[in-house]
Amino acid sequence: MIGWLALSAVLPGAAHLRAGWTRTGLALLGTYLGIVLAGIAVVKTADAGLAGRVLRYLTAISVLAWAAALGWFVLIVHSYVVLRPWRLPRKGQILTGAVAGVLAIVMAAPFVITAQYVTVSQRTLERMFGGSGEPIGDPWSGRDRVNVLLVGGDADENRIGIRTDSVNVASVDVRTGDTVVFSLPRNLEDVRFPPGSPMQARFPDGFRLPVGVGGSREDLLFSVWEYANEHPELFGGRQGMGAQTLKETVGYTLGLKIDWYAMVNIWGFARIVDALGGLVLTVDRDVVFGRYNEGLVRAGTRRLGGAEALWFARSRTFSDDFTRMRRQRCVFNALLTQADPASVLARFNQIAAATQDMIQTDVPRGMLEHLVPLAAKVKHAKVTSVQFVPPLIHTGYPDWELIRRVTARALEDQARPKADQGRPKAVQTRSANPVEAVAAPTAPAVAPTAPAVVPSPDQLKAGCDGM
Repeated sequence: MIGWLALSAVLPGAAHLRAGWTRTGLALLGTYLGIVLAGIAVVKTADAGLAGRVLRYLTAISVLAWAAALGWFVLIVHSYVVLRPWRLPRKGQILTGAVAGVLAIVMAAPFVITAQYVTVSQRTLERMFGGSGEPIGDPWSGRDRVNVLLVGGDADENRIGIRTDSVNVASVDVRTGDTVVFSLPRNLEDVRFPPGSPMQARFPDGFRLPVGVGGSREDLLFSVWEYANEHPELFGGRQGMGAQTLKETVGYTLGLKIDWYAMVNIWGFARIVDALGGLVLTVDRDVVFGRYNEGLVRAGTRRLGGAEALWFARSRTFSDDFTRMRRQRCVFNALLTQADPASVLARFNQIAAATQDMIQTDVPRGMLEHLVPLAAKVKHAKVTSVQFVPPLIHTGYPDWELIRRVTARALEDQARPKADQGRPKAVQTRSANPVEAVAAPTAPAVAPTAPAVVPSPDQLKAGCDGM
């Protein structure tokens, strides 16, 4: 009997056929085989687009998973009953009954776990993304590229306001997934705002505030978000204009239209790393951190916890913003590499809980079904990194025209056929792009002159070995 129960667990209807319930057995077996064949067909034809569309039906999937769990439990119990266990001695009845109960629970468990994971995912998406989740017709509106502002913020219970410690823009070709990531330094000075904007009216000659105590500066790029949030009077009383203002400012700086933003709370990032069990990193030199330099991330290869990985990425002690930018890229690369499906599933609930408080974005939920397949393209496409750091630019006297030319050139080079990418091409002194034509004033004559070239990925390689 135990053998037939075990066979019924993987081949429903087997016990019923053995017990003479021929019609029921054939119906169960036929239904099961039909579902299996349909599943195989779906898997063989599945693509990232299907994964994106699945996000629209998470509630239905959760209901189906619960129904499958209940159905399989009942199936095992009924298979035990039709095999007439009362014919066995008392010990045999107890043994086979216990086996039937364990099998029923074991076979139902994966569906229960699936339902629970789907429910958690649904709640996480509802909390992170706005909108109703209704499908969007033409997601790209005839555009060739989408531009997403990616920022790292330092919001925390013990901190006032939000400072954007890292500012990046991912420009993605919607057809190929080829991506250019532009990184702007947090300490960019004299930031210019789009003509006609409230911030440009307030700072017509660039973002300048009185110097703070001890010479501290709060008028750098990292403060734009916080300043806009703290001065709703500039926006007719509208609250929470920091994200929109930073989108417009960074877009104007690069000569791009920013579609959406996503801000990652760096303290939430630490919780993600802990949920994954840490990150294995090769630290090329000791990194000191802390208000009084009391912390230390030692050089070497080992697994770092969330706090250590975060301070490795953030510390500027005995360092500078540009070295920190390289370390941040190193940590994010490690996260993408080491967050394998097995690790994610094993710690799914912890990761989901950390993610809810980690990401803030204005991406409509209805766009997710289109962004998932695009992200899959990006994973296997060409990704170019352009970091606006010395000697390419001088953060104290930014050459705004140069930044726009380098941005346009990087996108143009990536879009060119591969056969033409190696050919030299002159960089014009004035861009024909109407967005770039509204140029901010150029840097003073004393500012160092940077070469108008796009740095190679090797020149901008993130500095942690062994990744």
